[in-house]
Amino acid sequence: MKSLIIYYSRAGQNYVNGDIVDLKRGNNEIIVDYITEFTQADTFRVETVNEYPTDYMQTTEVAQEEQRNNARPELKQELDDISDYDIIYIVAPNWWGTLPMAMFTQLEKLDFTDKIVKTLITHEGSGLGSSMKDVEKLCQGADIKKGLAIHGAEVDSNKSTVEKWIESN
Repeated sequence: MKSLIIYYSRAGQNYVNGDIVDLKRGNNEIIVDYITEFTQADTFRVETVNEYPTDYMQTTEVAQEEQRNNARPELKQELDDISDYDIIYIVAPNWWGTLPMAMFTQLEKLDFTDKIVKTLITHEGSGLGSSMKDVEKLCQGADIKKGLAIHGAEVDSNKSTVEKWIESN
């Protein structure tokens, strides 16, 4: 079965265990590497035309405003067809309880009928939040598998957790 990972990841300033730290690579990029290693999946990175501020706190304010307005940020590139894939991995951070709104922009454009969808969310304490409920709305017609939440500060030590989740789900 052919797999695709649709993901959003933020490098630079991030919240980690109560502190703002500068990440060379975003947590979800690391997760995508794990999934790719185990599945040989293709990848599609969701990136916005208007980049988020470098400052983490400013980014959270923009993200919250986008969510309040139910915004659909414009993307640099859009994926318009997933018909060649059987399994779609959705990998994203938990921003204000759900996926970043840029993920909504991308996922709403796709036909998930008869696809298997596996969602992995990184977080700093809020778990999956309502992301699974939103994934169900965004990916209608898909067989939505149990999501996995990984504490962002611990992505480096969760490779085996990701592997077990892929195999059991």
